[in-house]
Amino acid sequence: MSDLEKAARDAVEAADNTELTRQIAAILAAQQLLNQQPQQPAPVRQEFNATKWLVIGGVVVSAGLVASLFAVAVAIGATCATVCLLILRGLWADFRKGK
Repeated sequence: MSDLEKAARDAVEAADNTELTRQIAAILAAQQLLNQQPQQPAPVRQEFNATKWLVIGGVVVSAGLVASLFAVAVAIGATCATVCLLILRGLWADFRKGK
């Protein structure tokens, strides 16, 4: 192997080492930047507020009672309408027969 070939091989190795050294330096610089950034403080945890949850529970129960009363009122109205229609149908049938 001639001196020229050895010199060319050494130059290629040096270029590879230079690139590797640059990459390592960039990684180290990025790590230093990440370590220098200020840390966010942990969020302050709020204390348990029983009054808030009692109010929410009361509202939910009240809304449930109102909804159930509305459903009962609709059911009673539907039953009354059905009975009324059945009676009118019977009367109409009797009227058509001439009774």
